[in-house]
Amino acid sequence: MEQYDQLYRLYKSVDTTTLRGYQEFVDLFPPLSSTVALEQWETASDRLDALKADITDEFPGTGETYAEIAARLTRDEAFTALDLYSKYDRSVNVLVLDVDETLRSAGDTDNEIPRDTLYLLTQFHEAGIPIVVCTGQTLENVKGFMIQGLGNDLVSSGQMSIVYESGNGVFTPKHGEDTKRLLYERLDGAVVDVFETVRRRVLSEAPDAVGKRCHLQGNEFNVTLKPNAEVGSDNAVEIIDESLCYLCGLVGDAIAAQVDAEVDDPAGYARAYFSRDPEILDVLEAGGLPTHADIEDAPEAFRDILERVDLGYYEGDAAELVSLELDKSAGVEEAFDVLGIDDPFALVMGDSKSDLRVMRWVDENDAGIAAAPAHSSPDVLDHVSSRDDLVYEAGDASTVLRTIYGISLVEQLDEQGE
Repeated sequence: MEQYDQLYRLYKSVDTTTLRGYQEFVDLFPPLSSTVALEQWETASDRLDALKADITDEFPGTGETYAEIAARLTRDEAFTALDLYSKYDRSVNVLVLDVDETLRSAGDTDNEIPRDTLYLLTQFHEAGIPIVVCTGQTLENVKGFMIQGLGNDLVSSGQMSIVYESGNGVFTPKHGEDTKRLLYERLDGAVVDVFETVRRRVLSEAPDAVGKRCHLQGNEFNVTLKPNAEVGSDNAVEIIDESLCYLCGLVGDAIAAQVDAEVDDPAGYARAYFSRDPEILDVLEAGGLPTHADIEDAPEAFRDILERVDLGYYEGDAAELVSLELDKSAGVEEAFDVLGIDDPFALVMGDSKSDLRVMRWVDENDAGIAAAPAHSSPDVLDHVSSRDDLVYEAGDASTVLRTIYGISLVEQLDEQGE
């Protein structure tokens, strides 16, 4: 109770809004070549130091830590951090972060990771917290924008890992032969052949409504169709819906080609199987395609392969073929292994069902906590809300990151009080 009382005292007696303003100015607007700008920064820095010194004097023995809390966290963030520490009795020792619509949001941040979020990530890095970026994008895309935002030194530090294509590969610089692990190479040959067949045929045999209106993302393994239109637009939604309908049937045909048995209606079986996802069912029904085939009538060998793959549907963004044996959670486990994290307690941030698998994995293994933007899929929001309710508005991932950073500060208070 003492820490709760001290926090109440801190936020009641200190103008933390002004203090945070100075801290943000000093952090995000460093000294420039302009004399005027330099003088402004130095004035803000001096005022910040003076305000922190007042708090240090007010809280003997723990004042520096309370000053950091007041300068970086809002009152709500500070008390949430204390609640999380009280619940889990430990701080986060690794970040697992989706990017699109999680760290950055096309609607609110011009599809760039906000500066305050990037700064917080550098703070975690300097504190020795490894960062695992976990995304469906290609490795080169992810490396590019992470280097642009965080710098090559951080990305290549050996304390950052990239799980790309939703778990098909893991890239962790400065780890020798483990720098790049290609998980898809471990798959059964029949499954690999299905992906190769689909990739070879997906555009060359596509109807004009698909072949001339979308393109293949440059993946190493997944087969991902992207619209030749602005993501999220009505045109893009139409393109991806048509692409999903086509891809569903093509996957069925490709699996049938691997089976040493006659398959009467491979496309129909595939539609029936994938339509178990309500979103995919809606798209297939809107396209006038039947989904009522009895999958139990298909040969066992066909069902065996079918049950090892999945279709991903992202409205107005992508339709893709993925392996169920390779997902973000498998990639994250692999990244932890490379990074040497034997006892993880992770913050997992994401918005889609592929991120939900990671959230469930850390939940089942008492290995972390989850956070999600408010526009996430319903299943993700249900999971996050039922645990710690770390839900934030689009483009405001920094709110959660500050709270998680605050847990480590609360842990310091606990240690200082011993």
